[in-house]
Amino acid sequence: MSVVVLAGGVGAARFLRGLAQIIEPESTTVLVNTGDDAVMHGLNISPDIDTVIYTLGNAIDAQRGWGLSNESWRAMESLQKYTNVRPNGSIAAPDWFNLGDRDLATHFYRTARRSEGADAWQITREIAAAWSVSQQIVPMTNQDVLTVVELAEDCVAGNAGEKISFQEYFVKYKHSVAVRSISFVGIESAKPNALSQIDDADAVVIAPSNPIVSIGPIRALAGVDASLSKIRDRVVAISPIVGGHAIKGPADRMLSELGHESSALGVARMYSSIASTLIIDDVDANLKPAIESLGMKCVVTNTIMSDPKISAALAQSALAALKTK
Repeated sequence: MSVVVLAGGVGAARFLRGLAQIIEPESTTVLVNTGDDAVMHGLNISPDIDTVIYTLGNAIDAQRGWGLSNESWRAMESLQKYTNVRPNGSIAAPDWFNLGDRDLATHFYRTARRSEGADAWQITREIAAAWSVSQQIVPMTNQDVLTVVELAEDCVAGNAGEKISFQEYFVKYKHSVAVRSISFVGIESAKPNALSQIDDADAVVIAPSNPIVSIGPIRALAGVDASLSKIRDRVVAISPIVGGHAIKGPADRMLSELGHESSALGVARMYSSIASTLIIDDVDANLKPAIESLGMKCVVTNTIMSDPKISAALAQSALAALKTK
């Protein structure tokens, strides 16, 4: 059975950990958001790709949900030595984006390979192989796409209407600022990867990731939504909103701020044109009739992946929902 998973960060990684328990990892293609990518300290960083690879490579820091286990932070601590000598206006030695000492090796490798002309997909193959990950991990595009957040009001991050990078919004300002709009810079000229895998998949799963900034950039690539619509009966989505709230991150507030309903029903409205099935949590069972009125099958189960067994059960539910249509 061939399965394609559209993936963001932590929630998608935990789902994939469960999926690996019920089907052969080699049969899974993971199309990962790269709109969150950034350049820090001159290094190319791909947070969502690395979170997926570290999780599937059994190396993730389980408590944080990102970065490597048994990590140290000596390099970042040493950067503080330079903050007092940094000229005004310089972006050297930023200390708001933590990179662990072991994690740095991945970014060194990615940056060196980019300088040699390797594309993002090839580099990702190599990094995944280094961590003994059997799934095909695919960046959504080989071109650079940057998720940009427009501020809704004057705040510590800037003035209303000012635009900042997603990592500034998410990490530097701890996603505590209101959002007016989201844009994906470079998306018009970016070419999607793995469209043929989507077309040929027995099942496509939209992981429980932020619909706007994790799944949104993938869908914004030319041809992706058209491909998903054609095989809609083979597409199942998992709501990242439970009881009106995000399990992790700013998805709930971002949905509300951008005019969507922060609920599993709101997620259903966003996905109904490309997915025939939505999986929601038990606490949202009352929303099932409204979701089904959109022409979607609705499956109610435990979606809070607090341990690998629950992740595996959720993955089993996702694939079974398509088989029973």
